[in-house]
Amino acid sequence: MSTRNSLSTSSPPDQAPSQPSKYPKSVEHAPRAITPSLGGCQTDTLQIEVDDSQGGGSFVAFLHRPVSDPSSTTSSITRDRHVGAILLSGAGGGVTGPSGIYLSIADKLASLPDGQAIPTLRMDYRYPARNKYCVPDVLSAMDWLQYKSGLGLSHFVLGGWSFGGAPVFTVGGKDRRVIGAVTIASQTAETEGIKQLAPSPVLLLHGTGDRTLSYSCSERLYQQYGSTHGERTMHLFPGDDHALTRNSRKAEEMLCGFIARCAGVTMGDTVKHKLAEDLGPDTKRDKVEIMEKGGDLNGSERIE
Repeated sequence: MSTRNSLSTSSPPDQAPSQPSKYPKSVEHAPRAITPSLGGCQTDTLQIEVDDSQGGGSFVAFLHRPVSDPSSTTSSITRDRHVGAILLSGAGGGVTGPSGIYLSIADKLASLPDGQAIPTLRMDYRYPARNKYCVPDVLSAMDWLQYKSGLGLSHFVLGGWSFGGAPVFTVGGKDRRVIGAVTIASQTAETEGIKQLAPSPVLLLHGTGDRTLSYSCSERLYQQYGSTHGERTMHLFPGDDHALTRNSRKAEEMLCGFIARCAGVTMGDTVKHKLAEDLGPDTKRDKVEIMEKGGDLNGSERIE
């Protein structure tokens, strides 16, 4: 079993921020997403600027949004807070997540019916695996969604895979706009912010066969979150790997349900049916191919 707790790096960053042209059209939607399934969902390719003390720059993101405005007062469902989701990949950057599940999650959340859609951003990093750069990236994404997207978002649920747990918990621990955090196979380095995350709930998923980052990382995060305030949930998948290739559909369903509950979505039969749709790849080979196309296996990131 691996005893490694981090995929972060302190090496000098590459001077080549992500560009839209590096991603094929096949990573804009889930593999089996079709027009009737997506309903009113569309995907916009963005280049989000970052203005920080680290020299600025920009990163690529894919925004899945409903065609109609989810903040409209004419919607049949009215929520107190207008919530968006932001999904972060691992040490290699990328935009598809473990086993490519971010594509399905984003498509389904953004196409929920009856005014309950959750705009979802899949974002790359300027410099992957370097938390001091990735944290400003996430904050810039939140600011863009709140003030420039026209969606009227005020709160966010953050999700991260592997190294992605570091920016998720660093931002979530200090920014009250974050109302929930979920991670898959998270590292523990640079995740101290989880101690300040409560009362926002946390969901931790990990495979016990993970040879890249041991499931003991999620066990430690579970303890650090504490038991006196907020809601903490950990689910371990027996024998599964770092990308949860054996249980990716179950993990996808759990992430969708967690984000929807944090957003205050009414979990009626129509919503449950939408979130349970199978839009992703079936075989491990197809899952790896999607991750390769989405840039998620660059750098030190792995499947095992």
